[in-house]
Amino acid sequence: MKLSVKGLAQTALLLTICIASQYFKNLSVYITGPIVNTTIIIAVLAVGLWSGILISMIAPVTAFLFTGSVIMAAIPLMFPVVMAGNAILAISVWFFQTKLSFPWKLPAGLALGSVQKAVFMGVVVVLFILPVWGDNIAGKLLKPETFPRVLATAKVTFSVTQLITALIGSALAYVIWIPLNKYIKNGRE
Repeated sequence: MKLSVKGLAQTALLLTICIASQYFKNLSVYITGPIVNTTIIIAVLAVGLWSGILISMIAPVTAFLFTGSVIMAAIPLMFPVVMAGNAILAISVWFFQTKLSFPWKLPAGLALGSVQKAVFMGVVVVLFILPVWGDNIAGKLLKPETFPRVLATAKVTFSVTQLITALIGSALAYVIWIPLNKYIKNGRE
C-alpha cells in the first residue's frame, strides 16, 4: 500500500465531503448515507482501496461526534461494526474493479457490496449486538417506555436502511465515476 501525497490529498478531499454531509444526518439519513457510501466508493475507484478503507473507518466516528447516537453511545461495539460494514462495501468494489474481468463488473461489485454490507450489519447488529447489549440503552439513556421503539428503529436502521443508502450511494458513485474515470484517463495520457 503506497501512500502518495496526491493520494492523501484526494482522500482528505473525499473525507471532507463525507464529513460535510454528516451535518445533514439529522435532516435525513437518506441524504447523508448515500453521500458517505458514494465517497467511500469514489475513494476506492479513484485513489485505491486504502483510501476507501480509511474513510470507512473515520466516517462512523465523525458521524457520532457531529450528531450523536444513543445506540452508539450505549454500545461502543457498534463503531467497529459500522466500520466493518463500510469496509466490506469498499473491498467488494475494489475486488470487482481490479480482480475480475467482465463487462458489468463495476455495477455487479456495487450491488453485491451494498447487499453484503447490509446483510453483515443486519446480522451482527440485529441478531447479536442488540439482543446481547440492547439493555444497556434501556434505563441508562432512555426512558424504559421508549426502549422498544428505539430498538425497532435500530433494527431497521442497521439493516434495511443500510441497504437502501448503500444502493443509492452506489448508483450515485457509478454516475459520477463514468465521467471522472474518463477525465482521470485523459489526464494520464
